[in-house]
Amino acid sequence: MSATTDAPAAVRVPAEVEKSVAKFVAEHGGSGTAVLQYIGEEGVRITLVGADGILGDRVVADMATAKALVEKVDGLAETDEWSRELGSIVTPLKSHWKKMAGWVAHQTRFPKARNADVFPGA
Repeated sequence: MSATTDAPAAVRVPAEVEKSVAKFVAEHGGSGTAVLQYIGEEGVRITLVGADGILGDRVVADMATAKALVEKVDGLAETDEWSRELGSIVTPLKSHWKKMAGWVAHQTRFPKARNADVFPGA
């Protein structure tokens, strides 16, 4: 009786994701760090920090795809946590703040805080 071992199936990285991440790395210093963060059913968020500190991100289906992407893109290193050193080089663009704020970014009036009476002056 001989034992056979199955080779692990190759992980398919979506071409458009690989292309966009490679372009991001090339445009932001030629190297970068990918912070891999599991976000539940949506998959894995890949937060990119370029050598110049600019942020980018992509979402893929699972951790295996995220790790395969990091291996395929030259100049990209992987981490699963935000270190002090990594956080200290991040310099978001103004447009990034607006993008992350979503619908709030376009508001001119904001409702009164529900806890305004509890925290006077806040």
